[in-house]
Amino acid sequence: MLSLSFEDGTLRIDGADAEGIEDAEFDPRSETYRAPAHRYGAIRERLDTRDIEYEDRALDLDAVPELASSYQLREYQTAALDAWREDATASDGDAASAPRRGVLELPTGSGKTVIGLAAIADLSTPTLVVVPTIDLLEQWREELETEFGSGGNRRRASDAEAGSEGVETGTGGVTTGTAAGVEIGQLGGGVQRVGPITVATYDSAYLRADELGDRFGLVIFDEVHHLGGEGYREIARLLAAPARLGLTATFERPDDAHEVVAELVGPVVHSLDPDELAGEHLSPYDVRRLSVELTEEERAAYEENQGTFTDYLAQSNLQLRSGSDYQELVKRSGSDPAAREALLAKQRAREIMMSCDAKVEALAEIFDRHRGQRTIVFTAHNDFAYRIAERFLAPAITHRTPTAERRDILEKFRDGEYTRVVTSNVLDEGIDVPDASVAAVLSGSGSEREFTQRLGRILRPSEETERALLYEVVADDTAEEGVASRRR
Repeated sequence: MLSLSFEDGTLRIDGADAEGIEDAEFDPRSETYRAPAHRYGAIRERLDTRDIEYEDRALDLDAVPELASSYQLREYQTAALDAWREDATASDGDAASAPRRGVLELPTGSGKTVIGLAAIADLSTPTLVVVPTIDLLEQWREELETEFGSGGNRRRASDAEAGSEGVETGTGGVTTGTAAGVEIGQLGGGVQRVGPITVATYDSAYLRADELGDRFGLVIFDEVHHLGGEGYREIARLLAAPARLGLTATFERPDDAHEVVAELVGPVVHSLDPDELAGEHLSPYDVRRLSVELTEEERAAYEENQGTFTDYLAQSNLQLRSGSDYQELVKRSGSDPAAREALLAKQRAREIMMSCDAKVEALAEIFDRHRGQRTIVFTAHNDFAYRIAERFLAPAITHRTPTAERRDILEKFRDGEYTRVVTSNVLDEGIDVPDASVAAVLSGSGSEREFTQRLGRILRPSEETERALLYEVVADDTAEEGVASRRR
């Protein structure tokens, strides 16, 4: 008879029949076969299909009572959860080993977190939730404590109807809560406590995945596109959890690393874009492009620097068709003065087109047109964000902003004391942002993910918002026109 066990991030398979198991390789040191821990669910399913007897000691799961979420899922949320459940019945009926795998791609503000909570309640198995930021860590921990914590379900009906503060709810109504709660663990933010249900940052999960890989039957990766990073991939590889759920607003990565994520978590099993929910579950919205002109001085400086860059590309026969091509230019700049000057010239040209004077004036008109409406201004660089903040006496949030100050700004934005906030990428994801009805993108990348996330910041329906509006302010006759087209 075969025996399955977990050891240091790998699945150990003992027994004569192990030789024929796909993914298993012989380890001469222990004279056993080993497979990547993440293949546990597939290997177990294969053994069941072939009627091969085995003793399963791979998972060391704490007892978890039957859980229930107080959120009442909307129709599209139920459809997403059902898509993840599809073909997920374990051969022996054990929910902890049910091979549920897949990614849900839903817009910001559509309630992905609520679906995650429903998945946890559905399996009622020890669960690890992995998130990219401390803000999301705290938001998830508060939700998990409220839904499943040791005090039982403590959400008041009024809270559920309004949607819990600090999380993408997209819900209404309340159901019966958890009869008996569980301890909620936390890995990150200065806390290292493991519970039957634990929320961890990607960094903390990466450091402890080999140690904790057998402790969970379900793992949820919030903002799952982060898992495509070289180091973070190891989290999913070292965990034996057979049930896996990825949540994101935009799954595909420009480096194609989403293909690795699909292998480790599962493919996209349900996808919706903002247009499909706008008007009913999300605010209806419009996107307007405002074209602005560089001043004569800005134009001259832009053309000079852009020319230096393009001349070098022509002379060096280097074409920037991918991220690897750009990395080649960066590599050359370390030893080639001409390459270094070309790279610096490109950066100067970008700064000119992304922070030109006309964009500031266009923003003044936007503020005047939407006076009193909560507005978020997005930039690509800190310096431009601070310049705008000083010009319009608006608070700025960048990566330099202390956590307490950022929370204070967002709280005052939520209460209406501030109606304008300027940010440089920090609010794109991972931070709960109060409802706003207007966004102005003054500069950014060509990433579709970044654009979708910024749009999502104004799509949560509220009494104040009849129709959300996002402005793209683009410098005419510059490379920014191509950038804006790519992200759309």
